[in-house]
Amino acid sequence: MIRKALCTLLIIFLLCSSACAEDITLHTISCFAGGNSAGDAYVSILRDFETATGYTVIDESSTSNEAWKAGVLKCFAAGDEPDVLFFFAAGADSKLLLNRLVPLTEINVAYPDLAFPQENVLKEADGQVYAIPLYSFWEGLFVNTDLFDRFGLDLPTDWEKLVRAIRVFRENDIVPISVSLSDIPHYLAEFAMLACVPPEELALRPKTIEEVPESWYKAMEVIHELYKLGAFRDDAAFTTESVTTGLFLDGKAAMQFDGSWQVASFSEKQMNSIAVLPMPGRDGGQAECYPGGVSMGFFLTRKAWNSSRRDAAVSLLASLTSKESMEKLDNQSMTGRLRSSWEQMTEGRHMSQPLQDAMNQQARETWLLECVPAVAEGGMTPEECWQKVMELKPFGE
Repeated sequence: MIRKALCTLLIIFLLCSSACAEDITLHTISCFAGGNSAGDAYVSILRDFETATGYTVIDESSTSNEAWKAGVLKCFAAGDEPDVLFFFAAGADSKLLLNRLVPLTEINVAYPDLAFPQENVLKEADGQVYAIPLYSFWEGLFVNTDLFDRFGLDLPTDWEKLVRAIRVFRENDIVPISVSLSDIPHYLAEFAMLACVPPEELALRPKTIEEVPESWYKAMEVIHELYKLGAFRDDAAFTTESVTTGLFLDGKAAMQFDGSWQVASFSEKQMNSIAVLPMPGRDGGQAECYPGGVSMGFFLTRKAWNSSRRDAAVSLLASLTSKESMEKLDNQSMTGRLRSSWEQMTEGRHMSQPLQDAMNQQARETWLLECVPAVAEGGMTPEECWQKVMELKPFGE
């Protein structure tokens, strides 16, 4: 991914005397955690870097969720940011951190041999590119096809088939759709939108409640409808994403809304019995879009740049974004039925930016963590939900 990265690293290391390496400690934060292969690869890359340089790296990575995201923002607010960060890019979250990050143009001027790539898709609000992307992402409805075959069910390619599958699995004590309403209801919210909202209305960024289209209200009604059908576990409001994912991987849940990062958790055998599908449309057919984009990348912080750790931090950034490291971290190669279904899902469909990525933090957390669970259980109406969210100016003035 970064040409000449390894060669440049050697140059940097040669320029640094052994005294330079003494007592240099670098800090990183990422979401490469949770025991999957990408998390193991990240730790391995850091340990190899320590061995090669003599530096110490303290890593505080954990699984990505709203708590992790809020924690990163709090670190920056308190002046306790890391030296190298893996985080969301070109969105509402990174916008809050720009004055504490170093644009790639500035790094490339000081270290021209590194030539970090500046992807236009990752331009921030100020026109600068700060992140080195790891991979693009996509999201879909993952299904355990073996369970559908066992009960003679068609895959949920339309709403009627989805409803029938939910009822049959519920009657047979199999979780129809494995979802955590308390921890990560993000995917449920986004796919409910896809079930009801046409592409042109998915792209809207309303400024007032009057501008919210009717289809957005219908999407929240879908969440309540699925809940009433028994699509989720009875403890969906209290369980965690790690539990719901475990149920799907163990074949105890038939379906799960998730993203491309989940592929790293599948064995090659599982890839022959798992398919990924677009969301069934509420009024027939399948959604015309699927969520996706380039969401995350590696950043260098201004705190590291303005310190005696600058060379060390830049060399760590180069190590993490080298071709070899990228290949280890981007462990999403697909085979079998999973790959063929992914090709069918993406071919001829538009990639749509998840709505949550365009919202400010307070509005996003209100929509996902407060409104979605309440609407699902019937304690809040779709109208009350969007009123609450729009009062927080989710897309700016």
